[in-house]
Amino acid sequence: MVKSRPVVAAAVAALVGGSLLGVPPAGAATAPEPTTVAKKLVSPLSMVVASDGTAYVSQNFAGLLTAIEPGGKPEVVFKAPKGTEVGALSEAGGVVRLATTAGKKTALWTMRPGGAPKKLANLWKYEKTENPDADQAYGFTDVDAACLAQMPAEVPGAYTGIKESHPYGSAVRGGTTYVADAAANAILAVDADGEVSTVAVLPPVPVVVTAEAAAANKLPACTVGHAYNFEPVPTDVEVGKGGWLYVSLLPGGPEDGSTGANGMVVKVKAKTGKVRTVATGLAGATGVAVADNGDVYVAQLFGMQVSRVKHGTDTLKTYAEVKMPAAVEWADGDLLVSANVLSDPPKGMILKY
Repeated sequence: MVKSRPVVAAAVAALVGGSLLGVPPAGAATAPEPTTVAKKLVSPLSMVVASDGTAYVSQNFAGLLTAIEPGGKPEVVFKAPKGTEVGALSEAGGVVRLATTAGKKTALWTMRPGGAPKKLANLWKYEKTENPDADQAYGFTDVDAACLAQMPAEVPGAYTGIKESHPYGSAVRGGTTYVADAAANAILAVDADGEVSTVAVLPPVPVVVTAEAAAANKLPACTVGHAYNFEPVPTDVEVGKGGWLYVSLLPGGPEDGSTGANGMVVKVKAKTGKVRTVATGLAGATGVAVADNGDVYVAQLFGMQVSRVKHGTDTLKTYAEVKMPAAVEWADGDLLVSANVLSDPPKGMILKY
């Protein structure tokens, strides 16, 4: 019932050899047949397309940053030290932003083509000092102590936000880099001087425990009918119009279907931190993209599809059925999707629609 740590890495590893949560497509897929841009990638969980058309793709668990020029083949342009994850890619003005995670140490970097990364901000230091979700209540908030005492050891009954950081997505607007920190449950802002601040702490995702969910997760009967507040786990952030940031939420908890499909897309006002819901009922929302016309695309890692919310509507419909999609990126009228991201042996690919 608690968030996977490190967020996607651990949660998904168990699912590769087990059952994935399948969500029935909401209508027939409408996407054209895709072309394959790259293949044989290791966990391509983040992606950005630069203004010159170069696609940058992270091979997260291999610690690699890969560049794919238009019509070219993947080329590794940065290799992190062993045991370091690379992800949370964004780009502006020819400068790529990337995040690294090595144990508790997390940082945001900038990198120019042909150059080496330069550290912009120490995200773990900020988390350790500020812990944005420290006062946010997770787990059960309305069951008594006797009930909480019966909880299995691996499921925390009630707790508040702990100090941890895992930057998973980023986006740039006006010199500010916005970071979706999946472990901090917050959207952070990093200015050009590396100063970090909190834009918004994402709200918990309450899920009412059914008798079936209690049995599947070995919860005591006294929890049935009560809401368990899952950590939201923001996995991506993209800039939209009107000062809104679009954010995908995984969220934390079991991804075997026992508690339903609880992923979401929300939008956050960058200036105020106000949060509004865009779409719900997603199975592992791991990436979001906003098209020029305002359409919103979201990857459902466990739902095996990319879905779309057309501008001006609140209806989520299937855009393309895709095996294990993670990152989605809109660029010059095309939608790029990373797929098969958790295959073993690695056979991740980038598809263009």
